[in-house]
Amino acid sequence: MKQVTATVGLLTVIISVLLTAFAWPAVRSTVHDVPIAVAGPAPAVQQVTAALEQRLPGAFDVTAVAGTADAERLIRDRQAYGAIDLTSGTPRVITASAASAPIAQTIQALGAGLTQGHEQGAAPATAVRDLVALPADDPRGAGLAAGALPLVLGGIMAAAILTLRVRGIARRVAGALAFAVTGGLAMAAILQFWLGSLSGGYLLNASAIGLGIAATSLTLLGLESLFGMAGLGLGAALMMLLGNPLSGVTTAPEMLPGWSGALGQLLPPGAGGSLLRSTAFFDGAAAGRPVVVLLSWLAFGVLLCAASALRARRRPAAPSPTGPAPRAATTAAA
Repeated sequence: MKQVTATVGLLTVIISVLLTAFAWPAVRSTVHDVPIAVAGPAPAVQQVTAALEQRLPGAFDVTAVAGTADAERLIRDRQAYGAIDLTSGTPRVITASAASAPIAQTIQALGAGLTQGHEQGAAPATAVRDLVALPADDPRGAGLAAGALPLVLGGIMAAAILTLRVRGIARRVAGALAFAVTGGLAMAAILQFWLGSLSGGYLLNASAIGLGIAATSLTLLGLESLFGMAGLGLGAALMMLLGNPLSGVTTAPEMLPGWSGALGQLLPPGAGGSLLRSTAFFDGAAAGRPVVVLLSWLAFGVLLCAASALRARRRPAAPSPTGPAPRAATTAAA
């Protein structure tokens, strides 16, 4: 009976942790500190900035620019999610749904509200331009959002299966790297050529996916090589319960609660998702940071594997239970 009680208690804790990990970021998701640009004369920019702060306090981190071209440059460089253009007198909205469809909708709604406050009487429809749009075959970005979980699971399953089926740390590392290449090519082909969810260069997108898979799988292989199955389980829990919910792939890191969005970008799922957006829709803009994060995790995993191999070499061989063979027998065997 004690064993049953302990098992039920453990299962209750596990399901509670799972629910918290996935539901908390979704339920508490809101816009905060989202970088946007406001273009136009300084007095108008100040007025709109104050209006944005009044409508949604703390929601936006506004960068004032002089003209439309400057605002567009910030969006294409992934330094802003969108812009409100005041250069023509009437507010116009510039969005980038490829950066985040939910944030693009929020900026569009705010632009409509600003137009109603700007005009007397019946306000005209707000002019909205999607500067960096999602592909026409997947205008909601559903494929990219749905691909976040398989990307994480791919790295976890690679580490687990290689551990169970392949002997030798070097062979496991080679297998993980090979799978990162083939898995990246396969996932990019499905998302880009079949589902139409990605734009950009196919090989660049495949490289981004493959780097994410390699970072996850090699980290888990390194943990398992040093700490056994407990290390593998801990690494898998880290990637699944923290990395995946906090990746911000379905919304944006700035929509996750508090510090969790920044933390998610330091883990392979978040960095991998951000890198894929950069290669698919922004010609590689802002790809430097996620590449560094993923390479750091990959190197960390390789170092753990190397440390495990070095420890195994230094471990003294177990003595033979029968002791050394007699000299005569050895000579005869030779």
